[in-house]
Amino acid sequence: MEDEKSWKLKLRYGKETTPYKHFTALGDGVVGDLADGFDCPKGPAIMAIKTWATDADESADMLRVIGSRIGFDATGEVQIYESEPEQPPKENPFGYDINFTPYDE
Repeated sequence: MEDEKSWKLKLRYGKETTPYKHFTALGDGVVGDLADGFDCPKGPAIMAIKTWATDADESADMLRVIGSRIGFDATGEVQIYESEPEQPPKENPFGYDINFTPYDE
């Protein structure tokens, strides 16, 4: 808990800097055969991913690319929101906390 507060405070007050912004991306699409470690019934779903990215466009691209690698096809709208990070930034853009919410058409 202390480490979490520490990196957030350092970012907030400029003690540490990053070229990235934190986003939450939500994408409408279709779940197929998901990679190990992910669970969702096949069919329509919303994929959510938290990203450290240079901008909103890169965050949307990350949802599409990472999604396709794990068995999700982003076929619909992708929404991007700036959000509070839960993990500190790294040297490169990255995504984490991926989850799926299935729905009936």
